[in-house]
Amino acid sequence: MALEFRNLSKKEYDLTLIETVSLKLEPGIFNTILGPTLSGKTTLLRLMAGLDRPTNGEIWFKENNVTNFPVQKRNVAMVYQQFINYPNMTVFENIASPLRVKKTPPKEIISRVQKVAELLKISPLLNRRPEELSGGQQQRTALARALAKEAELVLLDEPLANLDYKLREELREELPKLFEETGATVVYTTTDPSEALLLGGYSATLYEGRITQYDRTRSLYKDPKNLIAAKTFSDPPLNTVKIEKNRNDLNLDGGVCWKGAKNLKIPDGNYTLGFRAHHLKIESSRNDDFKISGEVLVTELSGSESFVHIKSNENIWVIHTHGIYNFQQGEQIQMYLSLSNCFIFSIDGNRVYNNGIKK
Repeated sequence: MALEFRNLSKKEYDLTLIETVSLKLEPGIFNTILGPTLSGKTTLLRLMAGLDRPTNGEIWFKENNVTNFPVQKRNVAMVYQQFINYPNMTVFENIASPLRVKKTPPKEIISRVQKVAELLKISPLLNRRPEELSGGQQQRTALARALAKEAELVLLDEPLANLDYKLREELREELPKLFEETGATVVYTTTDPSEALLLGGYSATLYEGRITQYDRTRSLYKDPKNLIAAKTFSDPPLNTVKIEKNRNDLNLDGGVCWKGAKNLKIPDGNYTLGFRAHHLKIESSRNDDFKISGEVLVTELSGSESFVHIKSNENIWVIHTHGIYNFQQGEQIQMYLSLSNCFIFSIDGNRVYNNGIKK
């Protein structure tokens, strides 16, 4: 039951929402579409569901061209970030509604509703109406309806965004397992790289309507093929700096020279160096660490972690480190970076060096 896009595009007036997407999603695998707000995630889901028609290209499902099939002819379930429930129905009837449309036997309806309600911790709410529920409870009702339907294609548009932290963490762990058992093709959208990593499976990075990479989620995170994919899969944002390789030296934008890069097997020339916030260290831990000076702009504390925003020459970077650091604005500090924790991208954005970065 593979879902495949063939040169898919969507335009509205002069605005390109989706640009020539070709991608094949296999059944039984949890697929995440990761991208910033307005990257085209919801538009792509609506095309999959049949709620919108593409401007060009085709959508194939189960070896059938379903491009022009209306949503009523597709066995699809969709859950939005903004929950949608029938206000005149109880929670039980909301969950059971797609099963009644399919004329599912009453005993099976009761069994399936009770099963998903227990999973999503809404069993005590089955006799209530949506107006009596909190936002999180309403979203769980919408999720339960999608689960109970046992659709062949399940589309989840940031469905956990309105849930409390504890339940969100539980569902991030449970959802992939649940849908793996059904054999459905599942597509889940998020703006959060951490959420994509927790969900596992496969991920596609989406930027300005273009799929920039599709791979196993952890492989994509550790081995981005281009600068846009690396930026999309980094939170805090990927730190970058323009560099010039000259023999065994790297000249960083701002005049800093990183000497002794003899093992860097790329031609001399201009590149972009990228590194994630947790790879920029406040304390040296390796013999090959490169020391860089910087000025503290602001320090953010989050529990037992610190996010230190730094200005080094004209470059603005972020350090993500464990421990509490109370640096003052304007304070000069030393930072340390290992080449083994860096990506290097060509001028056109393709990655030319990785060196087996570990998470």
